[in-house]
Amino acid sequence: MAHATQTSPKQDNPIATPATSELAALKTRQQAAWSSGNYAVVGTTLQIVGEQLCEALDLRSGVKVLDVAAGNGMASLAAARRWCNVTSTDYVPALLERGRARASAEGLPIEFMVADAEDLPFDDGSFDTVLSTFGVMFAPNQDRAAAELLRVCKSKGQIGLANWTPEGFIGQVFKTLGKYLPPPPSAKSPALWGTRARLTDMFGPAASSIKAETRLFNFRYRSPEHFLDVFKTFYGPIHKAFAALDQRQQTELRNDLHTLIVQTNRASDGTMVVPSEYLEVVITKR
Repeated sequence: MAHATQTSPKQDNPIATPATSELAALKTRQQAAWSSGNYAVVGTTLQIVGEQLCEALDLRSGVKVLDVAAGNGMASLAAARRWCNVTSTDYVPALLERGRARASAEGLPIEFMVADAEDLPFDDGSFDTVLSTFGVMFAPNQDRAAAELLRVCKSKGQIGLANWTPEGFIGQVFKTLGKYLPPPPSAKSPALWGTRARLTDMFGPAASSIKAETRLFNFRYRSPEHFLDVFKTFYGPIHKAFAALDQRQQTELRNDLHTLIVQTNRASDGTMVVPSEYLEVVITKR
């Protein structure tokens, strides 16, 4: 395991500004949101994304891998299945417990640690490969989170990401949520992590290469109504959004999301098969 010490200088007492205060408050709300519901119910359906990302990274046995904002461990498990030495982190302890149970069931030796993506408790250059699938993109302070991924990755190492795009289905879901619960002005959209321009902005100066490929993940549910029920119950951001709205707004939000699903559903048999675009990213650090 990497030592839980910090070797790079950081501001111990950063000056509070309206923007930083807003981001801190947003992080608190997000942590509460991801702790609510049960993201593991959704996360298990996304397992193929972790497998494909590990293939894109061409992971080899013995590689030291850090999974950041790992949720219930889909990328962690995928890396461990390739005989990598994996540390799985998230700031929601309950999700790590779900990941630990999955790893135990498969006999995979993964280390699980509570950690904040914006303040990772590892030395500089501790890992050969750093992963995050639909996780670190939700960090309120995007530049700080990107800097942390780079810091703990060794020189010539790789950073692998799977990020929803603004144009894709989940990007549109979050845009719809924003109509009802606008984020603070200082917050950047998580979907920017699904754009090549933003990735270049955050990682370009420290990267020798950035490869980004558009991929599709198919959300497969019994019906549009089933998807809505599952996400309203188990997916933290949607669960919390509905809880914050009055009955009229809840009905309007559900109708808007249902319309979005119907417009993008490619199934014609009453079930739901909705492609959602994401960006599969492989960054090589200088």
